[in-house]
Amino acid sequence: MENSKKCCCEKHTVRDDTQKKKLLNRLKRIEGQVRGLEMMIENDIYCNDILVQSAAVNAALNSFNKELLSAHIHTCVARDIRDGKDEVIDELTATIQKLMR
Repeated sequence: MENSKKCCCEKHTVRDDTQKKKLLNRLKRIEGQVRGLEMMIENDIYCNDILVQSAAVNAALNSFNKELLSAHIHTCVARDIRDGKDEVIDELTATIQKLMR
């Protein structure tokens, strides 16, 4: 991986191809929705219509987060707890608090 594309994270999660494809497809749909918002602004679309579309983007991102969080708990968190790495609980709690802002 190039240095310019490296994530700041030190941990990694290996996902099977099906899960990876599903998550990436969701993100691509969300990306398309965000592009739609940009076009709405550029085309001076009525504010309320933009707000409704923005709420849809928010809902889609929240749905993505719920799916990823569930997978994280079932795989990474469960594995770390079984391995005696209880600090993962603090990490999970901090993540949930960020998601709930």
